[in-house]
Amino acid sequence: MKIAIGADHNGYELKEAVKAHVEQLGHEVEDFGCHQCAETDYPDVAAEVGKSIQQGQNERGILICGTGIGVAITANKLKGIRAAVAHDYYSAERAQLSNNAQILTMGAQIIGIEVAKKNVEAYLNVAWEGGSQRKVDKIDQVENNESN
Repeated sequence: MKIAIGADHNGYELKEAVKAHVEQLGHEVEDFGCHQCAETDYPDVAAEVGKSIQQGQNERGILICGTGIGVAITANKLKGIRAAVAHDYYSAERAQLSNNAQILTMGAQIIGIEVAKKNVEAYLNVAWEGGSQRKVDKIDQVENNESN
């Protein structure tokens, strides 16, 4: 699977560890930065990762900032993108199984490297099976202002 990854300066070190782990799992990784610990605005990176998924360049994405919240909010502003914050194995797995989330987000100031690796495995090792399609369709309706 082709995976987009990105982080701001707060998530740089965790991103590098997660990136190496994703590659060890056999996935291709496209790194959208940041590429050093210099201050980077998370909305810029999150938008680039999300757009790469919108355009079909990548199948899924992983975003990391201090809390995972800012990158999730940003990515969720992009039409058709579902990003989920997950700081535990179960939530990471369910982000894909229950919600067909294309992007997993995590907070480098909240979890450590080993937990992040397990979360990524949980997220990447499962496939959307469509069991909650009706609910995902309703999310799309809300996004398209069709629910009013």
